[in-house]
Amino acid sequence: MDSALKQKTTSVPAKPGVYLFKNKQDEIIYIGKAKNLRNRVRSYFQSGKHQTAKTVSMVKQIADLEWLVVRSEVEALLTEANMIKEHDPRYNIDLKDDKSFPFIRITKEPYPQVFLTRNIVKDGSRYYGPYTDVKLLKSTLKAMYKVFPIRSCTNFLDEWVIASGKVTLCLDYHVKKCEGPCAGKVNRRDYRAMVGRIIRFLQGDTRQTEEYIRARMEQASRERRYEDAAQFRDQLAAIKSFRTRQRKVAADFQDRDVFALARQDNLGLATVIRIRQGRIFTREKFRLHNIDADDGKILKHVLTSFYLDGDFIPGEILVPDLPADEKNLLTWLREKRGGTVNLHVPQRGEKAKLLQMATRNARLLLGEWVLERMKRQELVPTSVTQLQEDLQLKAPPRRIEAFDISHLGGTNTVASLVCFLDGKPRKSEYRKFKIKSVVGIDDFAAMREVVIRRYKRQKKEQQPLPDLILIDGGKGQLGMAVSALRELGLEYLVVIGLAKKLEEVFMPGMSDAQSIPKTSLGLFLLRRIRDEAHRFAITFQRQKRVKSATESIFEAIPGIGHKRLKALFATYPDVQAVAAEDSAALTLRTGFSEALAEKVIAVAKNFLKKKSAGIKTDKS
Repeated sequence: MDSALKQKTTSVPAKPGVYLFKNKQDEIIYIGKAKNLRNRVRSYFQSGKHQTAKTVSMVKQIADLEWLVVRSEVEALLTEANMIKEHDPRYNIDLKDDKSFPFIRITKEPYPQVFLTRNIVKDGSRYYGPYTDVKLLKSTLKAMYKVFPIRSCTNFLDEWVIASGKVTLCLDYHVKKCEGPCAGKVNRRDYRAMVGRIIRFLQGDTRQTEEYIRARMEQASRERRYEDAAQFRDQLAAIKSFRTRQRKVAADFQDRDVFALARQDNLGLATVIRIRQGRIFTREKFRLHNIDADDGKILKHVLTSFYLDGDFIPGEILVPDLPADEKNLLTWLREKRGGTVNLHVPQRGEKAKLLQMATRNARLLLGEWVLERMKRQELVPTSVTQLQEDLQLKAPPRRIEAFDISHLGGTNTVASLVCFLDGKPRKSEYRKFKIKSVVGIDDFAAMREVVIRRYKRQKKEQQPLPDLILIDGGKGQLGMAVSALRELGLEYLVVIGLAKKLEEVFMPGMSDAQSIPKTSLGLFLLRRIRDEAHRFAITFQRQKRVKSATESIFEAIPGIGHKRLKALFATYPDVQAVAAEDSAALTLRTGFSEALAEKVIAVAKNFLKKKSAGIKTDKS
């Protein structure tokens, strides 16, 4: 720990709050909370206190820290959960896969909208979820839209908008999927009453909705509105069908959530069974990556993340073990619910059976997930597995990214990045770079620049990192790449150099080339990737050189500067197009004076004439 960081730890207050660890790039790598910030932060830097490999690795990366003092431990718990969700630090438990979970949102409007969303907007809207079973979620939405004629438009509606007639009736109204609030066909009170029934429906209570629809069906039948009565009948059938898919599991008809946890190595899977009105309403699953904490800490993280954005919390939550920080967690849940919430670890009876069922689900789903990962690994091509063996890697390098530098005598220096997945080019992920910080011939500095630019952006945008980085060059270029990765805190990434002369493979820290057989499929794959990176770089460098040469033929004309050159080639694609134009049209399209336009056209024609005659031009 350097002196500046050590000095900063002495000023951490002994109060409740949230602390943030940052690396050299000022990126947040871990967020935690504490009753006493000073004691918790100092504990990380005491030898022997934290033995897990992940924590040891994290402490090595800490270059700075920040803290936020809050009023209570409960506020610290909530602040920690919100900040982890916002920043997604590398060393915190990862509760999501590749995207955020969906919620059903009910907007805060006079005539609310109800729709599926993955974005939480803190504007007073209500959210129900999260949902991880997309098939079940679609089934819920299908039933909801069939039962409730909720508007599907995104217009903001209030009495003034309706009276102004700015929004007209759409097809949904005419096919009886919407009651037409935009045209005043339903009043605000009745519409909001329907929204209230939707809320109860999403909470698993369909009884009141069934009674309401049955009463309207009977009234429509008495009044001989048989078409309306048939519509209400179909809505009742939709609710009944929805309810029959929910297995009855509890005799007390109480609302409760049942959490279970299964784990293997650094992977885990949490299941949540939502029970509403004594029936299984939904079953959610959350894949957990990067875990090395005990079950209590994991459960605390799962519970806070699960209830953070949702607007419904049941009165009873069943868990396999009491979560860490139980007291503060319960206080927060009760405040959010506005009523009693109990955490219970059942030992016998009906509730224990519910927990056993959730645990079986968690174990089965974890097994399926692990098997799925194994199957994906089995599909690795032979050349990739051979390369793993050649380089003695822990895992097959399924994602390989390769860099090459290209220039012409130190001018127009560019770099290329090509990406191969499972031995095949992924051209959508190829990238071109114009070197910005290097003047003249310096392939080493150019390589360092491009590696930093690439992976700084990948980290910032939380994009996939490669299993293997291939540098086109020998020890010098490889050393610059290693230096760049170390600066970014990514020194754990595997990087190698492939020298052109003898097709030798170099690895960091080893003076001699790797002894890879010349007939190895792994070496053939490396050569193919290197050649593709070289081809891509050369193509880009030539395009840039041609463009530079083309633009430069006009630079000797008095009155032509950078801005006018840019305007000229924004209008005309190439020199041929300029030469084919007449001066009046060029003046009109570019704003040049007619005299300047004539000079530009004359230079273009002269250039093409010399080129066609095979005469070497000064700028070509």
